[in-house]
Amino acid sequence: MNPQQFTKLAAQGFNRIPIVRKIIADLETPLSIYMKLANMPYSYLFESMQGGEKWGRYSIIGLSCSTRIIVHGYQITLETKDRIEHIDVTDPLAWIANFQKQFKVATVENLPRFSGGLVGYFAYDTIRYIEPRLATSPNPDPLDAPDILLMLSDEVLVFDNLAGCLYIIINADPSNSSLSGCEQRIQELIQTIQRPISLPTKSPPSIISETDFISEFSETGYKDAVKRIKNYITAGDCMQVVLSQRLAIPFTIPAIDLYRALRILNPSPYM
Repeated sequence: MNPQQFTKLAAQGFNRIPIVRKIIADLETPLSIYMKLANMPYSYLFESMQGGEKWGRYSIIGLSCSTRIIVHGYQITLETKDRIEHIDVTDPLAWIANFQKQFKVATVENLPRFSGGLVGYFAYDTIRYIEPRLATSPNPDPLDAPDILLMLSDEVLVFDNLAGCLYIIINADPSNSSLSGCEQRIQELIQTIQRPISLPTKSPPSIISETDFISEFSETGYKDAVKRIKNYITAGDCMQVVLSQRLAIPFTIPAIDLYRALRILNPSPYM
């Protein structure tokens, strides 16, 4: 993209213009790229194992996000670079849909299908915003985890596992970003990619047994829950229930190391 094209797109009202550089990255992996550029809070790495035999074509890396949407019940916390705003709403899903409408993104040819946008999760309890009968039912949450958490990263990298190349994408806001500034930032990212990974010194592994885990359910409580489920099924209230429990254990190593282990031991379609 040249300065004239950038200026023209801005004049057409686009408030997000993808600035893209494609580089050869056949000596890298999505994980190595993530560890070099994005291994920090509120970043993400999406990978996919297809059929248990091969990796999906694209892996997506979002650098530390500029905007976060955090939903607890009917209160939304909107966190940006310079402010934190608390908003009470009646329909979080409608608010999120309306939030997305403010972005007018220019189309750039030959980009991967995903090159930026909201990324995160909608917890199971999101159904409470859709099914009114569930809105007032008890909802214990000892972890106080958000019902919805979405991130918006201005800087996104898409790794093409088939072609061995990397798309470096900066979704520029022309009101406060220049083409030259984005190109300089892309060059900084490339220089960081070219450096070797600095891994921390590993401590000796500790041995963990099943008794180290803390169960959310007691054995008696679990058996009682099974009995209640049988009664619900007999009464026709439900046909199937997935009864689960949370097992907890103190965890002190970096989260990326846990992901690396899961990636090897149990790769899955959605990681």
